[in-house]
Amino acid sequence: MSSESDSDSDDSSEGILSVDMSASSSDEDDGDCDWDEKLKRIKRNDPILNSLSSDGEHIHIFHMTDEKCEELGRDIANNTHLTKVYLAFIRTLNDQKMSSLFRGLSRSSSIEHLELESNVFGAAGVRSMVPFLQNANSLTRLDLSYNNILTDGFNLIFRALRDSPIETLDCRRCGIESIDIDSEHIPRNLKSLFLLENSINADGCRGLVKLLQGGDSTLEALYLNNNQIDDEGVGILVNSLQNDSSLTQLDLVGNSGISFQGEMMLLKLVNDISSIEATLRSNHTLTYLHGLDEQIQMHINDATWVNKQHNPGAAGREKLIWTQLNSARRAELAEIQGVNHSLYSEIDPLHLPEVLALVGPRHGQRELYVALKSSIAGVISTVNEEQCIRQKMAYHAAKLEELGTRLAEIEAAE
Repeated sequence: MSSESDSDSDDSSEGILSVDMSASSSDEDDGDCDWDEKLKRIKRNDPILNSLSSDGEHIHIFHMTDEKCEELGRDIANNTHLTKVYLAFIRTLNDQKMSSLFRGLSRSSSIEHLELESNVFGAAGVRSMVPFLQNANSLTRLDLSYNNILTDGFNLIFRALRDSPIETLDCRRCGIESIDIDSEHIPRNLKSLFLLENSINADGCRGLVKLLQGGDSTLEALYLNNNQIDDEGVGILVNSLQNDSSLTQLDLVGNSGISFQGEMMLLKLVNDISSIEATLRSNHTLTYLHGLDEQIQMHINDATWVNKQHNPGAAGREKLIWTQLNSARRAELAEIQGVNHSLYSEIDPLHLPEVLALVGPRHGQRELYVALKSSIAGVISTVNEEQCIRQKMAYHAAKLEELGTRLAEIEAAE
């Protein structure tokens, strides 16, 4: 009994709840000793310790009272060396425990990563985090995945992060359906948003448009895998991405509601060959767009590869040369996109020599021959038209001269 009393005394002095470990394995006992030691070092603000990690293997954390949770939160808040806190797979970390933890943890000057995945809290637990999120001056990554925070929780998080340095937000499988983003409260530094395995549909896509079209949007990666997005949702996203200059990665894998029509919209987003102007107006920022039929995905990969290799200004010209001026690639894209007119019908014949000069060096002599064959009618028609005009001018000049002579004869006879 004396050893238990000593243990109780030590744990009490350090703010840790003592539990009977007699039924635990030696590995669990060693793990909890390590956990307890870390908590003591956090309280002492040990400059060497910069991370606190529990993946549900520590027995103590399951049995912490609300008071001890609040004390742990205060110790973390007062620590100036912790940069990463990982509290995951804790089956007792519910809304009540979250409220206690963040009653103490209301600020931090050092935490950069906070990972709370696979616990059991919801929107109420998220609400208790708001003061911390508004006063965590170094927080760049927040992981709330696999918690049932629902739409209300996500919207709370988003508003709270407006002035945060947050760059990565992970809310996969959080029960999110719709998204209500206030354009005045968009996180100003957010680069990556993970919304995989939720229930986001077309209405959710409408909410995301506010994020994508924000004048100061910084979002670079949006992961929407395994949601309920259909063609309507794709159309909403495509329209918003026509002029987006920040998003480089969009993942739509596992959205079974996207049909051929939706895939076509995504292909035309990055390379629309319906006209030269349409190609130049395509999105030249996306470098990763996944989740489509194999054939269409191949053409999308070609377009996003061009985007990756060139700045937006040069990417449009490169797509023209790479696809529009290559007969095989253009024919395949034209069949997929339903384009049935020749590229050369759009080109002013006077500019054809300049266009043809691009074909040979990039695609070889065979393609140059195909291009010449396709464009020769325009060249000939231009030459013939010029000859015709000159002939008509000469004819009318002769007629004017003849009429002038006859008029002079009439005047002389009078």
